[in-house]
Amino acid sequence: MEVKLFDSELKVMDVLWREGDATAKHISDVLKDEVGWNMNTTYTLIKRCIKKGAIERREPNFMCHALIPKETVQEAETNELINKIYDGSADKLFAALLGRKKLTAEQIDKLRQIVGELE
Repeated sequence: MEVKLFDSELKVMDVLWREGDATAKHISDVLKDEVGWNMNTTYTLIKRCIKKGAIERREPNFMCHALIPKETVQEAETNELINKIYDGSADKLFAALLGRKKLTAEQIDKLRQIVGELE
């Protein structure tokens, strides 16, 4: 089952992915500091994530638990990007990323290792 999350919902999920289970109030406090959202905005987004099956609400204290791992969302978002912008071609995305900036020797070694594991 693939759950489509909007950027605003991903900000809520990101707090849970970084910090683990948290109360809705804590998520609201973090996002007030990070993006300036008020409590109502954050609670609305949490409820949307619950409805989509991305977050489970537990009592007491409106405790929120992420039901979807970050890696699953990253993979789905990457696939969507590849399909939407790069005609389904991962190598075009890879070439675009490599062409954007100068990589350090360490980053190049890491990429070689990743490619080596794919072969």
